[in-house]
Amino acid sequence: MSGRGRDPLRIGVLGAARITERSLTGPARATGHRLVAVAARDRARAEAFAAAHGVARVASSYAELVADPEIDVVYNPLANGLHGPWNLAALAAGKHVLSEKPSASNAREAAEVRAAAARAGTVFMEAFHYLFHPVTRRLHELLASGELGELRHAEALVAIPAPPDTDPRWSLPLAGGALMDLGCYGLHALRMLAPWAGGAPRLSGARAGERAGAPGVDEWLDAELAFPGGATGTARCHMTYGELDMSIRIVGSRGEATAPNFVLPQRDDRVVVRTAEGERTERLGTRSSYAYQLEAFAARVRHGAPLPLDADDAVTTMELVDACYRAAGFAPRPRTRI
Repeated sequence: MSGRGRDPLRIGVLGAARITERSLTGPARATGHRLVAVAARDRARAEAFAAAHGVARVASSYAELVADPEIDVVYNPLANGLHGPWNLAALAAGKHVLSEKPSASNAREAAEVRAAAARAGTVFMEAFHYLFHPVTRRLHELLASGELGELRHAEALVAIPAPPDTDPRWSLPLAGGALMDLGCYGLHALRMLAPWAGGAPRLSGARAGERAGAPGVDEWLDAELAFPGGATGTARCHMTYGELDMSIRIVGSRGEATAPNFVLPQRDDRVVVRTAEGERTERLGTRSSYAYQLEAFAARVRHGAPLPLDADDAVTTMELVDACYRAAGFAPRPRTRI
């Protein structure tokens, strides 16, 4: 495992997004990796970001950053529609890529990213950080141990209060929408239950509501899934919810387990287990899920350690996202040209 003083990654950051402080700069400091450069459309923002977070230098453009020979890894937290194009550019430059989810605007573009990663021979990973935290690992352990019995149903809700109308998450040309920004977590979390459900789920149906003033952009979406073993799943997302709710509930034949915030377990690390023996609350630790993720990614890059996420997984997720949009009467997100 790469750590402080042990062959640190040399990371370049695309953009000066707010999420980056939580998702990368803090974890990089904690795990000993170097932030070599940052680039943003507004150079002043990039300079302010570099000064605030100890980034060594500012690149004049995204293209200059991905071409920088001193950078090993490109981190891509740009607007959704810019994930695919800049993931492709970074892979073509021979970089390892840690991309915020979703990896691309649609499944076809995700498949292009997968092909580019194969050609480059570098590591590509979609940043489903929740999967690396002990909260999610514990949910899987409870299924694997048999304590919950056979999986019967799983339901995930990922919802937030409304972003401003000017937020790119409401932009169709930038691949916005509740499913892209939030619902992909719920779909992914349910997909990860396949080992205890007889295989991967298929979509049974979906419905969604359109954002007023943003044609083609989903404000909320509910998806129903069915697993080969007979279990069912519900993945709901909402981008104008009254509060933040990022919960998952897993129901088995012998009991159930709930994580009140599986997406950001550092805010709430509880797993509540209910069986015939009673109810108990386990606390799994508030260390950042992003720190666990960066350690796992670095271990893959430096030492070839296995990862539960790769470009194949990213394509499968986007195929399910596209299917949800079609079932709900929306078109998959268009590709963004740069």
